[in-house]
Amino acid sequence: MTKKWIDLKNTSTRGLLGSALLATATLGFAGAAQALDLRFGHGGTEDTAYQLGAERFKELLAEASDGEMGVQIMGNSVLGHETEMFEQQMAGALDVSIINPGLITDFSPTANVFSIPFLYRDEDHWSQVLDGEVGRAIADQITAETDVRVLAFYGGGKRQVVSTEPLESLDDLEGLKIRTNPTQPLITAWEALGADPTVMQWSEIYTGLQLGAIDGLLNEAEWIHRMRFHEVAPHIGLSEHDITVRLLTLSQATWDRLDESQQEQVMEAATESASYARSVQLEQDAEALDLLVEEGATLHEMDREKMMEAVAGPLESVIADMGLTEYHQMIINAE
Repeated sequence: MTKKWIDLKNTSTRGLLGSALLATATLGFAGAAQALDLRFGHGGTEDTAYQLGAERFKELLAEASDGEMGVQIMGNSVLGHETEMFEQQMAGALDVSIINPGLITDFSPTANVFSIPFLYRDEDHWSQVLDGEVGRAIADQITAETDVRVLAFYGGGKRQVVSTEPLESLDDLEGLKIRTNPTQPLITAWEALGADPTVMQWSEIYTGLQLGAIDGLLNEAEWIHRMRFHEVAPHIGLSEHDITVRLLTLSQATWDRLDESQQEQVMEAATESASYARSVQLEQDAEALDLLVEEGATLHEMDREKMMEAVAGPLESVIADMGLTEYHQMIINAE
């Protein structure tokens, strides 16, 4: 099978809005009361773990620096989508952001490692990877490839299969047109499971499900509920094929302007805010799954062991071709 690109609408004003904001905003010094004001862009709404984590980062940094370091938070993608914000960081035009690693693989081949399905045994393994030496090694490599420093890891949503049709067995995945991100490990895995991976703009998913352009998608319970996908695709297969990872990032240009004490304060605030944001995300994910059931969605258990067996061989060769075997082994062997 081959992946397809379906683009039902190709218009966006976010990039233009982001450029306008960049033209009127300045980095760096904001006066005597605050020696440094960091601009923090992200794509979440006010009640997401993105925003709550950003607010926590702001509080912690102000406390650690005795008010000398401030944070200006700009959510709701007002500076553009995540790839655009990352490009702004590489250019030194934006300080802090929260980034889906799957959206920056053109800049960092190593970021592809987080798109490999069935990477974590469970939540504990996921936390051990992100908070240990393995996570730091991957973060440092992404930093080296992009000139954008990975401070810490957000995330925590468990990804499931959403379908317009029941998912009573793995046979029901055969020929299912599933919307995926355009990352090769993800596409390879779902092809191995018999599905038809289809790339589609995020904004077109609901209409795509209605019109039959796609039969399903992969996402966390929180976003299934927020986007009301269960209204047109009420079957949720509990594949838990991924636990999301999001990168809390800082422009290297900004990092280089900080003195050693400020760098330590930023790292401490980043680490603590990440722990908080991840706990929020896990809680919101569980709550959203309960809401989906209350609103009529049907949950289907899926045989993760059989799924892992089916994708192991095809993924092994793709991972090797991408030069990710070492990092993949580090992750699966993390204790």
